[in-house]
Amino acid sequence: MNTDITALTKPEYLVVDQNPPFTKIVANFNTLDYLRFTTITGISVTVGYLSGIKPNIRGPSMVTGGLIERLGGFMYAYEN
Repeated sequence: MNTDITALTKPEYLVVDQNPPFTKIVANFNTLDYLRFTTITGISVTVGYLSGIKPNIRGPSMVTGGLIERLGGFMYAYEN
């Protein structure tokens, strides 16, 4: 089994830092990254609220969905 994960082609742009720190990546977020992050979070809060079957569980369902997808939205922005 081949476990080599190196790229088959050379990168299009010069790689400046192969292992950048967390703070450097977050500092380089652009407007589109923040827009994706907030959109994913906003949609998940709405879906979490609507998925609460009983009225007294809608709040906790909304908060849980929002927290989970806030992390998911951040990871998506971090990846891009």
